[in-house]
Amino acid sequence: MGILEVKNVGKRFGGLQALSDVNLSVAENTVHAIIGPNGAGKSTLLNCLVGKLIPDSGSVMFDGQSVLGRAPYEINQMGISRVFQTPEIFGDLTVLENMMIPCFAKRDGAFELNALPSVSSQKDVMDRAMHMLEEMRMADKRNMHAAAMSRGDKRRLEIGMCLSQEPRLLLLDEPTAGMARADTNNTIDLLKQIKQERDITIAIIEHDMHVVFSLAERITVLAQGTPLVEDTPENIKGHPKVREAYLGESA
Repeated sequence: MGILEVKNVGKRFGGLQALSDVNLSVAENTVHAIIGPNGAGKSTLLNCLVGKLIPDSGSVMFDGQSVLGRAPYEINQMGISRVFQTPEIFGDLTVLENMMIPCFAKRDGAFELNALPSVSSQKDVMDRAMHMLEEMRMADKRNMHAAAMSRGDKRRLEIGMCLSQEPRLLLLDEPTAGMARADTNNTIDLLKQIKQERDITIAIIEHDMHVVFSLAERITVLAQGTPLVEDTPENIKGHPKVREAYLGESA
């Protein structure tokens, strides 16, 4: 039994069957990649995992609890954090100010906007944010405006913002999309570091096979909304069903 269990999930948009009878099990403390051609249903599945979409059928369980029908902030409180394809940061704020934002979140998911925190609370928040920046190797950029950073550094900041909430499951939606190769390799190194140092499970959607095979311990291949095969990276390489899905030809 995995920490994340997807059972018989289906999702239709009008006449399009985006997901059909999807089953997926993500083992705790592993890196599990979900890959497939464009239109395979990867992002639809991810949106079902974080409450942005409700499946038409099936179940999604995290650590024995259903995520279906829960608001995104409730899913976050359960221990699931998501990194989007485009880094979601506040460009007009500094790197440090961005990192401080998750620390002000109230337990009900709202933000403390009605009252200034106490001086001691401000210090606690700043200390925690600086600790995360040091872990992300970004302490030297703390006073830089986030909009001025490279895409790779924006992604590193966003991952740090997610980790500040101490999730048990980190969902990454094409985290290296649009990056130069150097930034991609830096992101791979960062995720390896996170996996080594933290008690965390990572599920990743990614088109870059260099990233997938550098990180994943298990891979699920989707095609036309249906899982084709789930196996180790070594067995996925050259698998006839995978070749057919990507290349349109049988092995």
